[in-house]
Amino acid sequence: MVSLGLWVARRTHGAGGGGTAFGYAHGQAALMFGFAFVCGVETVAMSVLLSDWPTVHAVVLFLDVYTVVFVVALHAASVVRPHVVDPGGVRVRRAVHVDLRIPRERIGSVRRELRMTHEAADGVLDLAIGSQTNVTVELTEPVTHVTLLGGRREVSVVRFHADDADGLVRALTAGPAPP
Repeated sequence: MVSLGLWVARRTHGAGGGGTAFGYAHGQAALMFGFAFVCGVETVAMSVLLSDWPTVHAVVLFLDVYTVVFVVALHAASVVRPHVVDPGGVRVRRAVHVDLRIPRERIGSVRRELRMTHEAADGVLDLAIGSQTNVTVELTEPVTHVTLLGGRREVSVVRFHADDADGLVRALTAGPAPP
């Protein structure tokens, strides 16, 4: 819900400090707002169906409205937490679930590569939006990815989606050369 507040205030989380932000939420916007619309229609339908039971109607109405707000907040989390490229490297994110910092000296190669299928593999982190990724970063040595529930795994290839993939690749390749 904090993300919803940041979105309304037109602020971002962690994108300051001289870095360049690259969004990734555009590819999921239609799906998320479509889902919110369907939840809104369901709210109206349940209100009509449960009008004879005021207590049940009040409880279901609260849950339905909360669901619509929650779906919009999920999209807001992706909007206000963009990928960030700065002199130190890149910060790859996926809403509040993933926040991976990759130091510039560990980046072996970065390229624009559209991938529509992603199979689970050791050492690979795929952060697809709309079932696709368009940036691939290969590392010279692994970085530790901490999952939402605290699990740790080493990754040496990171694939993710960026709305301006070409700009992100240029920003990463135009920076200072690794030592």
